[in-house]
Amino acid sequence: MMLENEVVLILDFGGQYSQLIARRVRDLKVYCEIKPYHIKAEKIRESGYKGIIFSGGPNSVYEKGAPVCDPEIFTLGIPVLGICYGAQLMANALGGTVAQSPVREYGKTEVAFQQDNLLLKNMQAQSVCWMSHTDYIAAAPQGFSVVARSADCPVAAMEHVDKKLFAVQFHPEVEHSAEGNILLKNFLYEVCGCSGDWQMSSFVKAAIGQIRARVGQRRVLCALSGGVDSSVAAVMVHKAIGKNLTCIFVDHGMLRKNEGDEVEQVFRRQFDMNLIRVDAGERFLSRLAGVSEPEKKRKIIGEEFIRVFEEESKKLGRMDFLCQGTIYPDVVESGTGEAAVIKSHHNVGGLPENIGFEGIIEPLRNLFKDEVRRVGLELGIPEKLVWRQPFPGPGLAVRIMGDITPEKLELLKEADAIFREEISAAGLDRSINQYFAVLTNIRSVGVMGDGRTYDHTIALRGVTTSDFMTADWARIPYEVLDRVSTRIVNEVKHINRVVYDITSKPPATIEWE
Repeated sequence: MMLENEVVLILDFGGQYSQLIARRVRDLKVYCEIKPYHIKAEKIRESGYKGIIFSGGPNSVYEKGAPVCDPEIFTLGIPVLGICYGAQLMANALGGTVAQSPVREYGKTEVAFQQDNLLLKNMQAQSVCWMSHTDYIAAAPQGFSVVARSADCPVAAMEHVDKKLFAVQFHPEVEHSAEGNILLKNFLYEVCGCSGDWQMSSFVKAAIGQIRARVGQRRVLCALSGGVDSSVAAVMVHKAIGKNLTCIFVDHGMLRKNEGDEVEQVFRRQFDMNLIRVDAGERFLSRLAGVSEPEKKRKIIGEEFIRVFEEESKKLGRMDFLCQGTIYPDVVESGTGEAAVIKSHHNVGGLPENIGFEGIIEPLRNLFKDEVRRVGLELGIPEKLVWRQPFPGPGLAVRIMGDITPEKLELLKEADAIFREEISAAGLDRSINQYFAVLTNIRSVGVMGDGRTYDHTIALRGVTTSDFMTADWARIPYEVLDRVSTRIVNEVKHINRVVYDITSKPPATIEWE
């Protein structure tokens, strides 16, 4: 998406943190875009980037076939910041030495900084940083100054001021690096000379204009789930083309309790959108019968969604585009460029090749969840809807372990509703970024009314996060968990055990499937 903003380029060398770098840069009010590492230097020169950031990556720079950038990038005169693998790549390309570290560094590491330079301006002399490397820079290239060290890393940061080349072995984009944002801000503002002109208001204005220009008088079908992502996408397209947008709300039978009715009411009455509600619960359950493997569930649901849209579009006449609420973490986790597939999202990896539309409109594809919420508020969407709990496109299908039955769905809907009610009643619904119940594929022995039971186990999940790429498990007060557990066991039949998930992301994902 072309915008009239100053732009920083992030070259992706296959690291899972590439998108997190982008998230941090944009949070500092500088627009950025991610491109594959093999983009040519001439293309970069023509684009007028204010700066370049090399991401981390899983490879060793000295191994055959390791990803390398166009060496001409170092001669463009555009400031470059290398991070982790990107730092090692810079050192190796310019005559330094990269080797396997005698002591590997993972996790929080104390780093000592020099403070008489632009990159490290306003940082403490010592600070905790997040390291994640097997190799290290054993010797900096000629002309570079070493400006940071750790106990086991002789070149934790280096710079060549005249050539505008900078590198850090640690990950400043990760929240665990205490002063990482200061370093990134210094690079963007002090080194690259950015002014910070990236605002949600400018994005909204530009995006609506681009949608209007692309669509013209043609018609768009929107996949509306009622979650924040598809809702914001739908309102944005509605503001661009009005009644030429028709929203298809597929009630696949796996929504949260009462959710179908709530979604219909909001978009019909408040936004006056063309909305078609399709009751397809039996159809989806039939396709999913006996399916336990999570990736297969996602693929089935993704394809079935598209088929429903195609059928509805035929009833409506010619529909030219399909609008989806795809956001950046969906794209990244489904695998892009050199990054590994974490899990397929129904609106990314689950789409069949023949979708029956001229094209797909994904106005939020390059935004993170917090940015989507800010866009929603800019568009005038009520705060209650903007802050609605995130919900996966496949719905409760990926919160039921194993095969899916109507009975299991009913159990989970009731348990999840109780959990959400108690979190809201305790005033925790804004401090816990996502919370939900999972019906595990586990049955265990219990005692109720002096009798033996052998029933289902519900797992509760709550996380705190700023970007949904990394997350920590939420420290929900014991008394709240106690109320939730007591209510679920007492009010929901065939559940006799409740457990709480205390795993962060990584190593786990937020959803169980």
